[in-house]
Amino acid sequence: MQLNSDSSLIQFIKYGIVGAMNTMLTLGVIFLCKSCLGLNPYVSNGLGYAIGLINSFIWNRRWVFKADGSLSRHALYFLLGFAICYAVQLLVVWLLNKSAFGDLRVDVMGMVISGYGLATLIGNVVYTICNFIYNKVVVFVKK
Repeated sequence: MQLNSDSSLIQFIKYGIVGAMNTMLTLGVIFLCKSCLGLNPYVSNGLGYAIGLINSFIWNRRWVFKADGSLSRHALYFLLGFAICYAVQLLVVWLLNKSAFGDLRVDVMGMVISGYGLATLIGNVVYTICNFIYNKVVVFVKK
């Protein structure tokens, strides 16, 4: 298998790096707004996620998928994909939590993970894979 800068594996690795950056940026903005600026926690959370989403769009468009074309089309479809994939993730978490996961408690090296926590981790994996595929196939498709 030949790996070049446009291969799906390389793109997925880059997508993961962008995701890690977004997580740190989002949490940093939330902390800054809430703890340092004294903003309402929900406002802080919304600002953090908005900044993370903008950051994600910029890095995915320029670095991960190297897309050119209509900025407004990309932005619209990117937001739509976020909403769709978030809804899928939420459904997965809800379904798993309503199943046997709801009462589950897992001890991992002295740390207890609840069924909801495990369902959330699985939901995040589902979100990441769905959103990567959606961005590659719908948003930043090469024409």
